[in-house]
Amino acid sequence: MPLPESVRRGRPRPALRLVETKDLSRDDWLEVRKNGIGGSDAAAAVGLSPYMSPLELWLIKTGRDANLPRPDADDTTEPVYWGTLLEPIVAAVYTKQSGNKVRRLNAVLRHPTIPFMLANIDREVVGNPGVHLLECKTAGEFGARLWRDCVPGYVQIQVQHQLAVTGKSSADVAVLICGQKLEVHRIGRDDGLIARLIELEAAFWRHVETDTPPSADGSESADRALRCLYPGAGGTVDFTGDRSLSTTFADLVAVRARIEGHQAIESKLKQTIQQAMGEADRAEFETGSVSFHRSRDGAGIDLQRLLTDHPELAAQYAITKPGSRRFLVNT
Repeated sequence: MPLPESVRRGRPRPALRLVETKDLSRDDWLEVRKNGIGGSDAAAAVGLSPYMSPLELWLIKTGRDANLPRPDADDTTEPVYWGTLLEPIVAAVYTKQSGNKVRRLNAVLRHPTIPFMLANIDREVVGNPGVHLLECKTAGEFGARLWRDCVPGYVQIQVQHQLAVTGKSSADVAVLICGQKLEVHRIGRDDGLIARLIELEAAFWRHVETDTPPSADGSESADRALRCLYPGAGGTVDFTGDRSLSTTFADLVAVRARIEGHQAIESKLKQTIQQAMGEADRAEFETGSVSFHRSRDGAGIDLQRLLTDHPELAAQYAITKPGSRRFLVNT
């Protein structure tokens, strides 16, 4: 789709309030989000999200995600639970630390001229002409590594998407690191990046509008999506006359052979170090270190013996697990 005149000439216009969210249920909110690309979708739509592929996002936007594993917003072991719970705390500490007042918008926003571009803003900053939006984030032990040097790329894309939708010029990202340190990063509007982002998002949205899946990208997310999209119905397809797919298969076989060779080399190198370490559980080298710890003794149940002694339990507690497809290569 061609870029709107306001985007080409750098004259951003304010967003439209698509849906009021103050009394909207989470399920209804998720349904509204299927009508376009939100800020948290933006990186996935353009293939730059570390968590979701364009293919999995396409399944969600086209309503094919019923069988996809989804985090439970009420599960205290899920990051989404803690992110939602801590968002108002992050916003409050941001105000205390920066002096900037914030307020909720309570609406799903839409770009004034591009209907598929939506945004849910965590907070709006008021009374400070230097910054307009606030994005609240939390990062645990593993996520904190992504914030060591700067704002992660997928978050920068999210913010630029929000600035595009709202027409605003800057945003602060407040991230709570490991529950005890709040960092604030300022992100300014980048019209060149926004123009390219709109083009890439439009390309993804065409996949949604034409009901055509984007290509898998090799990620775990794409693997989940493929298993959901194609659960398997049996049968055989003949690709012997398809030169492109035959070349893909030959490349796959060659890559797998190289991987197996490297795995064998890796195992030998690892075992050489293990043998040299003997009973030690750590070894230091000029460029790093390795550890070779023994795990703690654990208690378990001998299920085979239990079922042998009490065979009636097998029928009493039997469960049926849904099968999954396995990809096997035969040469």
